[in-house]
Amino acid sequence: MLRKYLRRVLPSHGTIRDNRYIARFGTRLQHHNLWHLHRRSVAGGVAVGLFAGLIPGSNPVQFTGGALLAVALKVNLPISVLVTLYSNPFTILPLYFLAFKLGQLLMFSGNSELPSLPAEFSGTALLSHLPEAFNWVISVGKPLLLGLPLLATILAAIGYFVTDWAWRMGVCYQWRVRARKRARRAPRAE
Repeated sequence: MLRKYLRRVLPSHGTIRDNRYIARFGTRLQHHNLWHLHRRSVAGGVAVGLFAGLIPGSNPVQFTGGALLAVALKVNLPISVLVTLYSNPFTILPLYFLAFKLGQLLMFSGNSELPSLPAEFSGTALLSHLPEAFNWVISVGKPLLLGLPLLATILAAIGYFVTDWAWRMGVCYQWRVRARKRARRAPRAE
């Protein structure tokens, strides 16, 4: 059902090949895996999108990262860009906190809590407390710097295998439905 909808919404390979803006990039953006909906390409697009969704920055940076990775790995480009939207203003804080915790685990840090903000932060004289704020960011930065790529890789692997498995289960279900229909239509031999 989702596949039929996506096939209707996404452009065809001929439309992409004849597009004057895409033609400027030569054959790099015309590879069939970038636009076709099949199991490996879509699963790869989901994995790339999950990985690129944790690139620090706003959505255009993540879209660009997802698109460049999709072209380099030859996986579904629209899916990879679309999946990067999982990191949004509502989910980014829990994701970064989880990445921070993974980074602490990777560093074998005994302190399992997020470093507390200095007590002098009242918001009125922020410039006078800038060195303390910088030290706080550095103390959070090392575990976060290690945890973000680790979390992105874990999410990408899980996304790839779950999408691949779901696609296979969907195909098996469709086979069973068609087999039942054929069995109902077949005349019974007496």
